[in-house]
Amino acid sequence: MENTKATVEILNDLVQINNDRINGFEKALKDLKEQDADIRYLFTNCIGQSHEFKMELATEVQALSNPKDVQNTTSFSGSLHRTWLDLKAKFTGHNTHSILEECEFGEDAILKAYNTALQEEFIPAYIREMLTKQKAILQKAHDEVKAMRDAIAH
Repeated sequence: MENTKATVEILNDLVQINNDRINGFEKALKDLKEQDADIRYLFTNCIGQSHEFKMELATEVQALSNPKDVQNTTSFSGSLHRTWLDLKAKFTGHNTHSILEECEFGEDAILKAYNTALQEEFIPAYIREMLTKQKAILQKAHDEVKAMRDAIAH
């Protein structure tokens, strides 16, 4: 019972950081220039990924919890890193390189949250498998953001 409750808290925290990621990328999209079509495409894909991840996580929360609702706030370890939320205000007036830099920082934070969740021994194997797949996709997105950042001069 305690493990189930802790698992739900972790999943809810990952739902929240995916929400933060969506908000961060949406804000970044507004601050990009029109000629940044390739970056817009990447950011739009990242938003779609997080929407998909949220649905997968929420489905598990509903299956495991009573009442069957997904929480928007949790307190797992004082909550995992909410960097994406903090980044939203930092984009205004930045150049494309700076926006990519901030997004990479946010991607580092979500990867850290997933790593923290995956370190918990009580996570059921089927949920661990889902989180591992999501983390692999997040790592690929992180690497793409980093490569784009490195390709642009300051």
